[in-house]
Amino acid sequence: MTDAEDRKPQTDEARSAFTPPAGVAAQAEGDASTTSEFALPEGLEVSKSDTESETTSEFSVPDGLEVAPPQSTESEGSAFNPPSTYSSKQPPPSFTPPSGVPAVRLTRDVPWQDRMRTMLRMPVTERPAPEPAQRQDETGPAVPRVLDLTLRIGELLLAGGEGAEDVEAAMFAVCRSYGLDRCEPNVTFTLLAISYQPSLVDDPVTASRTVRRRSPDYTRLAAVYQLVDDLSDEETHVSLEEAYRRLAEIRRNRHPYSGWALTAASGLLAGAASVLVGGGFLVFVYAAIGAMLGDRLAWLCAGRGLPEFYQFTAAAMPPAAIGVALTLTHADVKASAVITGGLFALLPGRALVAGVQDGLTGFYITASARLLEVLYFFVAIVIGVLTVLYFGVQLGANLNPDAALVGDPHPMLQIAASLALALAFAVLLQQERSTVLMVTLNGGVAWVVFGAMHYTGGISPVASTAVAAGVVGLFGQLLARYRFASALPYTTAAIGPLLPGSATYFGLLGIAQNEVDSGLTSLTKAVALAMAIAIGVNLGSEISRMFLRIGSPEKRRAAKRTRGF
Repeated sequence: MTDAEDRKPQTDEARSAFTPPAGVAAQAEGDASTTSEFALPEGLEVSKSDTESETTSEFSVPDGLEVAPPQSTESEGSAFNPPSTYSSKQPPPSFTPPSGVPAVRLTRDVPWQDRMRTMLRMPVTERPAPEPAQRQDETGPAVPRVLDLTLRIGELLLAGGEGAEDVEAAMFAVCRSYGLDRCEPNVTFTLLAISYQPSLVDDPVTASRTVRRRSPDYTRLAAVYQLVDDLSDEETHVSLEEAYRRLAEIRRNRHPYSGWALTAASGLLAGAASVLVGGGFLVFVYAAIGAMLGDRLAWLCAGRGLPEFYQFTAAAMPPAAIGVALTLTHADVKASAVITGGLFALLPGRALVAGVQDGLTGFYITASARLLEVLYFFVAIVIGVLTVLYFGVQLGANLNPDAALVGDPHPMLQIAASLALALAFAVLLQQERSTVLMVTLNGGVAWVVFGAMHYTGGISPVASTAVAAGVVGLFGQLLARYRFASALPYTTAAIGPLLPGSATYFGLLGIAQNEVDSGLTSLTKAVALAMAIAIGVNLGSEISRMFLRIGSPEKRRAAKRTRGF
């Protein structure tokens, strides 16, 4: 042993830190270099992509940008693994956002009725989000106050005879004007309800209101429509307090026509109707007197708190009594025309049209209630007329059912009578004076169409009535769209000349004379004419909406409430 070897320490510290300890096989010199903690353990396979060159190129991903791993080509996988398109930073929405899905922006060049009706027929998730509400502060108006205003507006519309779908559209427009887009109005015959839910995780706010009284005042109806139009207009800023003030003024406004003016209008309506069925000047006078007496008697019953059923019964008796008296005195007057004219002033054409319209648009509960109301009114008229006719037959009155239709029709006289009848009907409905002329002309057009088809063309009265009512609905909807108002003031009074007054009277007279078969046949004809009027008016309105632009590139949604096709 040399001196150098003797000087080397014989302890473990004398060895290198990289020298394998005793008993461990050393690696060959050419196998590999030193390893680190990032080295893969033995037995783990590494794909070729992981052993690529570590050098970066111009196509390398910069630092800070995450790249999703490549999709595996294997079909097996765990049920708990997220899908390949899932990203934790941008997860898919679990529910529809409260603002809705912005689908289609409806333009402002159409009435708000069409815009709101289109959105009501959409699912909630497909309705376009409303524009930012015009608010005075950051918090906006209180939700309960907005819902209360909405219910009050809907109450006036429903009490005025508006259809259930149009009432819902108006309520929806009011809510959206104040930023409440996730609201659902619900309208029945006597109950209004609305529910607002800010989001799926918030509690809904629900309010309701009961309609106690219903009165046909189309002036008030037009004022409410103007208020809703101003609220839904983006260029008009109407605060909640201003809306309440205008609504209070609408409620306080008096009717444009007094009670005696309504009584005179009833007489004019009955007289004009008697001329339509073949009467002359004396028939016009007696029919007008009988209708005015009936109207005053109905006012007296209303002042004593009697229900409308007894008011209609009382109003139907004076015209029938005058007709029976003229027959007993053997006066040279067509008594049947007098009684028929008196019935025209009582037939509930307004409620009939509204009931059938609700049924055609899918509001079956409201339609059933309206039609049941029409049935009760009709039964009241039947009781009043039959009572008088029964006593008249017992006293020897020989009423001839065909007397009212004897003689050739006089077109010019009947057109003038139809114009007067529509004018009187408009006054009875408390219409605005600016709409009376247009609805009067619409009524004259309806009678011209009916006369040309029935008297000249020999077409059945039911088909002629349906076509004439369709023209009324079409023109009424066009006028309403031009004025941005309700279509009721332009259609309801115009259908007055088409009401089945003569068929109703003939049916009642046949039953009073123990001719039940002929009486039921005439009453069935009256029901068919009434349904033709209601369906024709609704069809004319729908045709106008079908072919006129409503501001959406998509097709107008139908009321799919029963089936999905």
